Amino acid sequence: MKIVITGGQGFLGQRLAKTLLSNSDLSINELVLIDVIQPIAPNNDPRVRCLEMDLRNPEGLEKIIDTRTNAIFHLAAIVSSHAEQDPDLGYEINFLATRNLLEVCRKNNPKVRFIFSSSLAVYGGNLPNVIQDHTAVTPQSTYGSQKAMSELLINDYTRKGFIDGITLRLPTICIRPGKPNKAASSFVSSIIREPLHGEDAICPVSKKLNLWLSSPNTVVKNFIHALTLPSLPARSWHTINLPGFTVSVEQMLSDLSKVKGNDILEKVKFNFDENINNIVASWPAQINCHQALDLGFSMDQCFVDVIQQFIQCDMS
Repeated sequence: MKIVITGGQGFLGQRLAKTLLSNSDLSINELVLIDVIQPIAPNNDPRVRCLEMDLRNPEGLEKIIDTRTNAIFHLAAIVSSHAEQDPDLGYEINFLATRNLLEVCRKNNPKVRFIFSSSLAVYGGNLPNVIQDHTAVTPQSTYGSQKAMSELLINDYTRKGFIDGITLRLPTICIRPGKPNKAASSFVSSIIREPLHGEDAICPVSKKLNLWLSSPNTVVKNFIHALTLPSLPARSWHTINLPGFTVSVEQMLSDLSKVKGNDILEKVKFNFDENINNIVASWPAQINCHQALDLGFSMDQCFVDVIQQFIQCDMS
């Protein structure tokens, strides 16, 4: 099996790569990691090929995606606040680069399983209390608009038989390791991660704000499930809302204190940022994910488990 991961040096790309390589049920002969900076091969695995490439100018991509390519995980993107600040760059990377990739697949291997990482940011504005599979996308951010555009393109390419596509709408992923990035949701991880490391964190939103979350391990597990899922009917909707759970910022901090004691909450400082609050508050906080569960996708049980998962990974 030959698999390609774009955004291969990113947090999700690296974790997905490690998990794929360690999965004994998958016979992976070659794993190609692509990113704008040279990716690192997990554990120096000889099956991994690392390529520095900008998908806006995908010279050489036709030699990578060929008839032997079984699947592509398209994770490469610039994040929400960054796309809002630089919409031109966002359209180039989040949409035009996606189309470049799709065109190579269409030309070289229309049977390839194309798994696209989308976002709940495709929803926004005046939303129902619970998002359903048929709820129209109404993004209120540039990033959400770019993801929605890519979703529509992937659905049409799949309907036409140009690819075998599946779009996964990810919940906000928490707790991410590393440093804060330019995502509007970056605080969701930092208000837990930094205190656990003995560092201060800034929370820029209301304590009452509700979020739709999933842990990194569960998201990676669901990516791999999408790889093995039978092809959906050509004229069905090839976009799946991945399972998550609803939790408020206040409850997240309460759960953190349950795990590590009340003193840890002194590390979290509140500094309200209306722009960030408005972006994140425009996203849904509850999604009916029965379709995804019926298809065999997984979900987390509670936020305490997510905290414990991060602590275990952080120590390993």
